[in-house]
Amino acid sequence: MTTASWPIQRRRQRWLVAQRMAVRVFVFLLLLPLAGFIILPFLWMLSSSFKPIGSGIRFPPQFIPTHWVWSNYPLVFQTIPFLTYMRNSIIVTGGVIVGEVLSSSIVGYSFARLRYPGREAAFILVLATMMIPFPVTMVPTFVLFNLIHWVNTYLPLIVPAWFAPPFAVFLLRQFFMTVNRELDDAAKVDGCNELRILFQILMPLSKPALTTVAIFSFTANWNDFLGPLIYLSDARKFTLALGINYLRSFRGGGDLAPQMAASLMFSAPCIILFFLAQRYFVQGIVTTGIKG
Repeated sequence: MTTASWPIQRRRQRWLVAQRMAVRVFVFLLLLPLAGFIILPFLWMLSSSFKPIGSGIRFPPQFIPTHWVWSNYPLVFQTIPFLTYMRNSIIVTGGVIVGEVLSSSIVGYSFARLRYPGREAAFILVLATMMIPFPVTMVPTFVLFNLIHWVNTYLPLIVPAWFAPPFAVFLLRQFFMTVNRELDDAAKVDGCNELRILFQILMPLSKPALTTVAIFSFTANWNDFLGPLIYLSDARKFTLALGINYLRSFRGGGDLAPQMAASLMFSAPCIILFFLAQRYFVQGIVTTGIKG
C-alpha cells in the first residue's frame, strides 16, 4: 500500500463512520416516538394515581394533576385486603414458575439431547398444541377439575404448569441444542446419568433461557385474570389481578384514582423483575433462535 492511498482510505473510513452514525440517528428518531407511545399509558396511570377523588373522570382529561394526593394508596389497603391478595398471587405464581421450569427443562432436554423413535413427531405435536385457543379447552378442563373437586382451590392454576407448557419446552429445547455435546460425553465418561447431566451441567449453563422462561411465566400468571375468575369463588383466595377488579364495587370504586394506584402497585413487581433480569432475558431470547 502506497502513501498516496492513505488519504483515500481515510476518506472512506470517515464516510463509513458517518454512514453508521446516520443510520443510528435515524433508528433513534424512529424508535423515540414509538417508545413514547408505549410508555404513555404507564405515565398516565402514574399521574392518575395521585389525582384527587373525582378528578379522574374529567373531560378533557388532565395529564398532570393540579393537586398531588397520596391518600389513594392507603385507600386501596382500606378498601380491599391487598396484602392477602398479593400473598395469594405469590403462592400461585411461585408454584407455576417452579413447575414450569423443572418440567420444561426435562422435556426440552429429551427433545434436544436424547435420540428415540418419533422424537421429531412428538416435538411437532407439542408445538401444535400452542395453536389450540384457550376457549376450546376452558369448559372441558373446568368439568374435569370440578369432578376431582379442585374448583375453588389453587390446584387448577398451578398443576397444569407441571406438565411442560409447549412454549417453554420450545425455548429450552432450542437453547439446549446450542450447548456443545462434548460436555455430555465427558460427563458420561465420569459416570453421570441423564438427570445429572441436565441438572448439574446444562441447567447451570442455561441461566439466560431459564430466566426467560421464568419471566414469561411470572408475567403471564401474575397478570392472569380469567383463570382465577373461573376457578376461585372464595374472596379470601382471590389473586391480586382478580381482587383489584372488586375495587369498583367498594368505596372509591367509581373513581379511577384508587384503581390506578392499585394497578401501579400491581404492575410494579413485573417492571422490577424485568429491569433486574433484562440482561439474561435478552440473551435468552437471542440464543434460543440460533439453532433449529
